[in-house]
Amino acid sequence: MERNGKIVIFGAGHVGSHCALALAHSGSASEIVLVDSLPEKAAAQALDIADSLVFPPSPVRVRSGDYAEAADADISIVAIGEPRLPGQTRLDLLDRSAALLEGLVERLTPLNLPGIVVTITNPADIVAHLVRQGLGLPRSRCFGTGTLLDTARFVRLLSEGSGVPAGEISGLVLGEHGDSSAPAFSLARLAGRSFDDFLARPPAGIDAAKLDRQALTEGTRQAGMTVIIGKGSTEYGIAQVTAALCAAILGGESAVFPLSVALEGEYGQRGIHAGVPARVGRAGIESIVEYPLAPGEKAAFDASCEVIRGYVKRAQGRA
Repeated sequence: MERNGKIVIFGAGHVGSHCALALAHSGSASEIVLVDSLPEKAAAQALDIADSLVFPPSPVRVRSGDYAEAADADISIVAIGEPRLPGQTRLDLLDRSAALLEGLVERLTPLNLPGIVVTITNPADIVAHLVRQGLGLPRSRCFGTGTLLDTARFVRLLSEGSGVPAGEISGLVLGEHGDSSAPAFSLARLAGRSFDDFLARPPAGIDAAKLDRQALTEGTRQAGMTVIIGKGSTEYGIAQVTAALCAAILGGESAVFPLSVALEGEYGQRGIHAGVPARVGRAGIESIVEYPLAPGEKAAFDASCEVIRGYVKRAQGRA
């Protein structure tokens, strides 16, 4: 496998194609291959993206291919599935996603994938669990984007409410990528200040009411549905966070991202995938970073994990 990387994306719909576009323009990979159950769609998406790389010129090669492309991929991205409809939760997609994943895993298993597998398909945490188990991969090489997008939304809302640029805010959302996600307010920093300190002494002209914990939590959880109601699908946010994740992996310099990783006792949980801060590098997950959580945050995380655990059991009992 080349050092600068080959990425294969399974699913050339809204999410998969926009991930390919974001990755192509990031320059983190030398080759991006789109694979879809509709080969002509994958070919058309690849051609459209390739056209976008001429101004400015980019050496990245974007093309379509078949499932065997994953045999020498540095990163395989699972983006198959169907978009949510207005009123649906991500968990409502479980049965259809599980059925599609069975076929994908059947195609990929004989390839003995040597690289890293990143899952995007919803419901994100259950899908990460099913794909990793189906492919028989260690947790270091198969994980989901999890609460990475939730964290981006949380930071955006903190920025909008506080007036602090997003680049000067650090935040973290744990648990399910969904309606039970758990923002960790105790870990948030706004221009170097804790959330509580900022709330107690807001800068002049800032309305502290815009930083209400419950409103921020609900805003983070419902951001995706707001987009879906307005335009039918989410695509740009997940594409950019996926590109950032892949750039860190292929760049060989470890970074910490909130990802849906198989837990082995970290944060008091075991046997499920859930969004936690993880250090990731060229070989995949290097370690789970365990931050101290406030009691209420730990309780919210545990409750979110129970939601995930229940749906994993449901998925495993489908047959």
